[in-house]
Amino acid sequence: MTLREHEPQSGALPNGAAAAAILAAAIGCFIIGLMTLGAEMSEGLANALKWYPPAGPLSGKTGVGVITWLIAWAVLHNLWKDRDVDFRAVRIGAAILLLLGFLLTFPLIFQAFA
Repeated sequence: MTLREHEPQSGALPNGAAAAAILAAAIGCFIIGLMTLGAEMSEGLANALKWYPPAGPLSGKTGVGVITWLIAWAVLHNLWKDRDVDFRAVRIGAAILLLLGFLLTFPLIFQAFA
């Protein structure tokens, strides 16, 4: 995905911080989906994701997703906070990542790889 960056017009607020938050959230959702699929495919990963035993691997799946979201948000925010980025590209990228993340958490999808 190529993002066109340019300095914001005078008086207009840059959209980079908002774009960073949106894309970071989508990245976090996608990682939760990947962890769900990975835990189904690998017993070793499922065991590694059992951070809180009563919750099973769900605690690790969401934990990794939240950690990834926070890191992605911090990095993207620092890169884009004073810039205007192509919001259309961010929207499309975020929509694709969200769709994939949601699909990977559906039992029919992740159980097909078990």
